[in-house]
Amino acid sequence: MKHYILIILLLLSNVIAAQKKTTIHILNADKADYDDRLGKDVQRLIGNVIMRQDSTYFYSDSAYFNEKTKFFDGFGNVHINVNDSVNIYSKLLKYNGETKFAELFHDVILQDDSTVLKTQYMTYDRIKHLATYPNKGTITRNDKKLVSKKGYYRDDIKVLYFRKDVVGTMPDYKIVSDTLVYDTENEMMYFYGPTNIYNNENTLIGNYGWYNTTTELAYLDRRATLINKEHSVTADTMYYNKKTSYAKALSDVVIVDTTNKAILKGEYAELWKNLGKCMMTNNLRSIYYEYSDTLFATADTMYVYFDTITNDIKHVKAFYNVRFFRNDIQGKCDSLHYTADDSMVYMRVAPVIWADESQMSGDSINIRICNQAIDNALMYPNAFIIQEDSIQGFNQIKGKQVTAYFKDNAIDHMFNEGNAETIYWLRDEDNSLIGINFSQSSQMDIKIKNRQIHNIKYYKNIKETLYPLEQVNDNMEYLDGFLWQEDEKPVREEFF
Repeated sequence: MKHYILIILLLLSNVIAAQKKTTIHILNADKADYDDRLGKDVQRLIGNVIMRQDSTYFYSDSAYFNEKTKFFDGFGNVHINVNDSVNIYSKLLKYNGETKFAELFHDVILQDDSTVLKTQYMTYDRIKHLATYPNKGTITRNDKKLVSKKGYYRDDIKVLYFRKDVVGTMPDYKIVSDTLVYDTENEMMYFYGPTNIYNNENTLIGNYGWYNTTTELAYLDRRATLINKEHSVTADTMYYNKKTSYAKALSDVVIVDTTNKAILKGEYAELWKNLGKCMMTNNLRSIYYEYSDTLFATADTMYVYFDTITNDIKHVKAFYNVRFFRNDIQGKCDSLHYTADDSMVYMRVAPVIWADESQMSGDSINIRICNQAIDNALMYPNAFIIQEDSIQGFNQIKGKQVTAYFKDNAIDHMFNEGNAETIYWLRDEDNSLIGINFSQSSQMDIKIKNRQIHNIKYYKNIKETLYPLEQVNDNMEYLDGFLWQEDEKPVREEFF
C-alpha cells in the first residue's frame, strides 16, 4: 500500500493546520535604499544579500523586498538553503513570504543529499516541502539519471514523482515509463503506466508495479512480459530478479521458447535462466512446432532443463495426468521424462500410447526418437498391445516385454519376449473371417503389413490353437488384462 500513499502525498498533500506567520529578516546587504519607481514599500538590496525566514536562508546578488507584503525578488546567484539540508540554486527568484511559495527561473538546481534536480523553471512550496517542475527536468542520484517532462519532489519524505516520457538511465539498464515514483530513502521505484525496463540481455514490459534498485527485484502487474533472445514470458503478474535472472509469472502465463520452437501455457511458472531450468503448472499446455508434425502436450506440472549457453533443451519432466498428441502418436501416463542426449522418452505409471491404429501399454514404456520420428517403443513388464480388427473383435499381443519397431511413422514389426501370447482374427483370401488364432511361446516376431498382423514367427515352447468362427465365444476373445481405452485417447482439440 505504500506506493498508493506516496501518490496521495505527492498529488493531494495539504497542510490542514494553520501556519504561523513569520517575519522575513534582512541579515546582510552591501547597500540598501528605496526606489519609488518600484513601489513605495519596496526596498532595493544590492550586494551579498542574505535573508531569512524561519530556518530557511535566501542568498542573491540583489533583491527587491516588500516588507509589508513579505514578497521579494532575488537576482543573480540565487541560493535557498532549507533547514540546512536542501539547497536550491537559480538566476532569478520570486518569493511570497505569506504563502512561503517560491518560483525559480533559469538554470535551476535543487540538491538534497545525493539527489540533484535540474530544470529551467521550478516552484517550491516550503509548507508542503514540494518542488515542482512543469517543463522537463533531470534528476541524478548517485549512478542514476531520470528525465521527464514534469515532476515533483517531496524533500521531507525524499520521494520523487515523474510524469510523461520518463526515461531512467542506470549503469547497466534503462527505464522508460509514463509515470514513475522514486522513493530515494528505500531505493524503490513505482510504476503507474506503460513501463519498459531493459538492458542488453532482457526487456521487462508492464503497466504497473515496482522496482527495487538495491536488490534489483521487479514486480510488474496488469499484463507483464519478459523478453530476451531465447524466451518471452507473458503473464498477468510477474516478479523478476535481475541479479539472478529469476522470473515468477502468475495467471494466464505464456512462455515462447524461440530456440526450441516451443510454447508453454499455464497459470503459474518459474524461470531460472542462469540455472537452465523452467517450471510451469496449473492448466498446463505445451506446443512444440519445430517440425511439420506439431507435438501438443499437457500435464499438471512440467520442468524443462536447458543448456545455459545454447538454450537447447536437455531434459523435460512432466508429472500427473500427462497427455500428448502428435499425428503419428498419442499417449498418456502419470510421469514422463525426455532426455535429449539419447533422444529417449520414458513413460511411467499407467502409460498408454496409441500409434498406427494400435494401443500399447505396460508398466513402463520407453520410446526412442530418431530424426524427430519414432524409432521404437519398448513396453515392459506386462506389455499389452491391442489392435481393433476391421471386421470384428480385437487383435492382441501380450508378454513380459514387447518392442515395437517403426518405419515411416508406422509399425513395421514387433518382438515379444517372455510368456508371449497373441490372439488375432484369421481371414481367408476373400477377407472372410475364419476364426481366432490363440498362440503362446517364449518369443515371437510379429510382422505388420497394412497396419494389420501379417505373420508371426514363434520361438521356443510353442503352443498354437485355431478356433473356428462357430466355436468362438465371448470368453475366448480376450487375453487376461485386456483393457480397451479408446475413450482415453488424446485428440488434438483438447489442447486448445
